Amino acid sequence: MKSLKRNLLALAIIGAPFAAQAELKPIDDSQMGSITGQAGVTIELETKVNIGEFRYTDEGSLAIKDISIGGAGAGYEDEMFKDIEIGRSLAFKDYTDLIDNIKIEIDVAPDGDAIINVLPITAAPVDFGVTTGEWSLQGNTDSTLLASNFSMRGIFNKVGITVDTATDKLTLDTKVGISDLDIDVDFLAIGIRDLQLTKNTYLEKVADKATGGNGPTILDAAADIVVDVYKDQRFGSSDDSLAIDLQQFDADMKIGQVLVGGTSIGSLTLDNLSVQNTRMRIYGHQ
Repeated sequence: MKSLKRNLLALAIIGAPFAAQAELKPIDDSQMGSITGQAGVTIELETKVNIGEFRYTDEGSLAIKDISIGGAGAGYEDEMFKDIEIGRSLAFKDYTDLIDNIKIEIDVAPDGDAIINVLPITAAPVDFGVTTGEWSLQGNTDSTLLASNFSMRGIFNKVGITVDTATDKLTLDTKVGISDLDIDVDFLAIGIRDLQLTKNTYLEKVADKATGGNGPTILDAAADIVVDVYKDQRFGSSDDSLAIDLQQFDADMKIGQVLVGGTSIGSLTLDNLSVQNTRMRIYGHQ
């Protein structure tokens, strides 16, 4: 009897996988569509990009030389948004020539929308630096030096990209600030020094600081910019074009020096600059 029981137990164990397998059924397309993932993909990144020359050619050419895209650079921590004091040691530290401290979160919503967010890994914003050499127009025999000495350093707290399946629109929602931008527009003999672009609350907080207030924080450093990109008709016809709509641009802007003919003619301040409901259509022509 004991031997019989052992044999029955052995048969039961051997047959269990086949019994379980008999209950498995293939999932059809409609069932598969109802299954949604519980999480997306996160990519952490650090990089630096150098381009010897970018050239756009039609009949003539537009050339931009010696393009470098990376971090703000070691030692620039003290120069970034000097009016910010609270939390400075946490927000601005350990700069290198790499764009780093970045994570890219990629998700697909139940309705099919693609949602991509580029965010800092830590509490510190992502610092960046962009420099170029000469910008020039070049024809068969003549050329014009458009600009030179371009240099820009800044931070961003967010770059959000959404592709909406209902409207077929790509929406770019960013929080970006420029701490310093310098450029010479050579063919006009104009130069810009120490351009700063921040959120539209920054200058008010600077004024508050001068009268004993707390002053701006890192949240005041980045301007809010929202842009829609999609396919749409041209303004003057039913033909297709690349549509770019500026939904929101709210910022404060300061220019430390405006140079004309190599001599400073003063500074410039734009407080509470707001640009809205701005539409642009781009298409080729013959």
